[in-house]
Amino acid sequence: MDSIAEFSRLSLTASEEKLLKSSTQIYTNRPTGNHMVFNHSILCQVGLPRSKVVGNEFMRRSGDAWLNVQAGYLDLGKGPVLQTIPYGTMPRLALAWISTYAKRNKTREIPIGESASQFLQFLGMDSQGGRHSKLREQMHALAACRMQLGFNGSTFNGQPVDQFDAWIPSVTNQQRALWSGRMVLSEAYFAEIMENGVPLDSRALNALKGSALAIDIYSWLAHRLYRIESRPVIIHWKSLKEQFGQEYQGKDADKDFKKQFLKQLQNVQAAYPQAGIKQMKGAVMLLKSPPPIPHKSM
Repeated sequence: MDSIAEFSRLSLTASEEKLLKSSTQIYTNRPTGNHMVFNHSILCQVGLPRSKVVGNEFMRRSGDAWLNVQAGYLDLGKGPVLQTIPYGTMPRLALAWISTYAKRNKTREIPIGESASQFLQFLGMDSQGGRHSKLREQMHALAACRMQLGFNGSTFNGQPVDQFDAWIPSVTNQQRALWSGRMVLSEAYFAEIMENGVPLDSRALNALKGSALAIDIYSWLAHRLYRIESRPVIIHWKSLKEQFGQEYQGKDADKDFKKQFLKQLQNVQAAYPQAGIKQMKGAVMLLKSPPPIPHKSM
């Protein structure tokens, strides 16, 4: 509760006040099965890009785990169109929702709503401003991309999505699609989610959805902390930057990354109150902690 108490002593912005309310709810109300969402285990260690990628390929590494993403093509009604590489919070939240639907219903086929508005509601987002076009862009990018996920000698090759019926706006309504969206997960991705999907608390993801870095830190800690043995784990800032700070460049890259990491870590600790992580000189210390979703809830 230390992070919650610290928040309460400050003059809060609207987003911080929302995070405090979510943190209090998470701390005082144990998660139920309805709060449980799932993520791919490797994506909890190496996340998608957090900002727009220049080019058609992205690589991130963290120790023995690595992720390579390549842009792909979609048919949007008039032939193949090269998509961007997915980045930011939307594809992260979308993958969590899609993986959860697949695991709960034991199906590779995911209905994604009759329109972008409906799917934004699924993700807990409003439908104002440029949300529709942004969601369409990121879902198309996610559906088209090819991913390679590797860890400790094993490699998953392919696309998370085997088939995607794209949202094509109608002439009279730019929000409503011409047909219901549908996504079919690849057999390999579906099998990994069914066998090793990492449980996360949807309330925490909702509270942290303003920052892709915060979502990545939360997912990493949810996957990592309960696996620690009795002795704490020390991770130095160089290793943290290799894992999370690829987007930070320039002469002050290390300083900028550390500042942002600590800022988002505070938010993550508010959304994951049981997380045992302490800052040290030149490093952070990870302590064995219960997962955000107790095993008996699964």
